[in-house]
Amino acid sequence: MLLVIPAENIVAAFQGSQITVFAISKTPSEAQVFLEALEQGLGGIVLKVEDSTAVLELKDYFDRRNEDNNILSLTKTTITQVHISGMGDRVSVDLCSLMRLGEGFLGPVHAYVAIQGGKTCYLSELNTGKEVIVVDQNGKQRTAIVGHVKIETRPLILVEAKEAENGTLYSALLQNAETVALICPSQGSGFPKKAIPVTSLKVGDEILLIIQGGARHTGIEIQEFIVEK
Repeated sequence: MLLVIPAENIVAAFQGSQITVFAISKTPSEAQVFLEALEQGLGGIVLKVEDSTAVLELKDYFDRRNEDNNILSLTKTTITQVHISGMGDRVSVDLCSLMRLGEGFLGPVHAYVAIQGGKTCYLSELNTGKEVIVVDQNGKQRTAIVGHVKIETRPLILVEAKEAENGTLYSALLQNAETVALICPSQGSGFPKKAIPVTSLKVGDEILLIIQGGARHTGIEIQEFIVEK
């Protein structure tokens, strides 16, 4: 049986000291507990296993953690059209983490959401326990766990934006509600606006997008000819 409290007690006892503490783990899941205890974790892990699969599984965990340190490149675009589009089924996703201002996602069932490893997943395929990527207006990303998903019929709004550099147009259908917002560029000191509710969007407003390749197979970006509209 995996005991979490002893791991937390060890982290608390050595917090702030100059001593580096390592734990011996027999499974990747046990190692993860030691590495995440009290949000700080121990100094390292000695994985004591005979199966190399466990080593690769722990490596995959470290790769996912390191991915959170990467800064994503966001593209500034300008709103060119906002159009009420009628009713549709949208996906509401509750996470197991408190959201910061300017973070979050909400869209119709056909939309994608970013997950770890550079992959995507349909919003309609999300379920409790799935890990997703959350990004702020500076491109800083972090992993969050899905706690609850519900699909309901709600009014939708079509938002279209253009990239200034090459004139490329992008569009998305979102729930038409003041609780749904798009991230906008940083505006200097003071009290910068971090997000604009879709109900307040107007032509000329600036928002941030993550531009990725258009072709994907089972959520993995691939190189192939594709036209999407």
